[in-house]
Amino acid sequence: MATGREAERVPECPKENLPLEGRSGRPGRAFIYQSPTGSMLKRIHVNDLRVDMYVQELCGSWMEHPFWRSSFRLRDPKDVQRIIDCGIHEVWIDTARGLDVTADPSAVIDKPSADAAVERELAQAAAAVPTQRAAMGEELARAAKLCAESKQAVASMFAEARMGRAIKCEHAMPMVASISESVMRNPGALISLARLKNQDDYTYMHSVAVCALMIALARQLGLDDEKVQVAGLAGLLHDLGKAMIPVEILNKPGKLSDHEFGIVKSHPVEGYKLLLEAKGVGSVERDVCLHHHEKVDGSGYPHRLKGDEISLFAKMGAVCDVYDAITSNRSYKLGWDPGESIRRMVEWSKGHFDESVFQAFVRSVGIYPIGSLVRLESGRLGVVVDQGGKSLLAPLVRVFFSTRSDAHIAPELVDLSRKGANDRIVSTEDPSRWHFKHLDQLWQTAG
Repeated sequence: MATGREAERVPECPKENLPLEGRSGRPGRAFIYQSPTGSMLKRIHVNDLRVDMYVQELCGSWMEHPFWRSSFRLRDPKDVQRIIDCGIHEVWIDTARGLDVTADPSAVIDKPSADAAVERELAQAAAAVPTQRAAMGEELARAAKLCAESKQAVASMFAEARMGRAIKCEHAMPMVASISESVMRNPGALISLARLKNQDDYTYMHSVAVCALMIALARQLGLDDEKVQVAGLAGLLHDLGKAMIPVEILNKPGKLSDHEFGIVKSHPVEGYKLLLEAKGVGSVERDVCLHHHEKVDGSGYPHRLKGDEISLFAKMGAVCDVYDAITSNRSYKLGWDPGESIRRMVEWSKGHFDESVFQAFVRSVGIYPIGSLVRLESGRLGVVVDQGGKSLLAPLVRVFFSTRSDAHIAPELVDLSRKGANDRIVSTEDPSRWHFKHLDQLWQTAG
């Protein structure tokens, strides 16, 4: 599991790097990066980094880089090397807050060009037509009950592992089957509910979420029913090694020491050892547990596998694990908006994820997953409540705010796929910039 603990072996950040409070994200686009007025964002290769540059964003998952925050001024040459060593190839710099790049301009990507590339990439997934599914409201109640039951079952399994008892994973198969049935009816319900975690149940609910995501992805890839169930069980067990990590390290609110960081990164191997002794577990489940942190460019761990050295199921596990982790709140970092997360993952996909697997993943959760905050052409803001029946670009949205009047409006459900709909999504928005506190209630409201 990519819990975010890998991000805690970090240098102290000066006060200027703390998030700005009380600032609105209302003007302009806010769907990947925010920066002060007049700034210039450029994406550069890590080899072009220099001390006194201001790093606005590291192009990689915040669970796997060694910095407490993604935005900071580079003050130590050692930090440049640390960025390179953790497998990040590109970063965004803000030239208004630090040094500019001296590299060949053709090797530098500006923000508008990068945004256009992301949209072109997502357009390939948009060509897929969503399958028929049960209405979100119909599935939410069933999914909520299933989430509660699954969390308890996973918690019991982790407790058994901590006490040194052999895991009996055959008992998990009925639970995987129930999750599979829910995903078949409407994958967004259980996947979205499992994203809502608190600190105490994060590890368990992350396992449930990755199980559901693996099932949805396996179906999107056209795998047969048996392999779909195997993928689900692999997702449920992928982070079992966390049971062997001391709780005080897993839940530590501050940065980890180098030693603690190494302990956290041992969880794939520890989980693999546990599954070797477990009953009802096959080679696929063990492989996903061991290799869900590998990257196709060879910069992952524990074995630095690359390309075809990584199995299909492990490639699936890598995508599902990262998506749920970066969209979930932790005590030390707010999760990213689902739609924003998809766009950031597009930027990393060439080196981090298998391209065909990632494209299938986007089709399975949507370009604008449930819970995404979006801006419509009309100037209204809304939350995605379900996927539309015709296009991934036209989901169902509950609008509730007018940017033109800068005020809340009566919530209204808008089906952007409906013939004659005179509105469309123009961008995703960063919820933290708007300080909305009721977004989850909006997408969970039926009708």
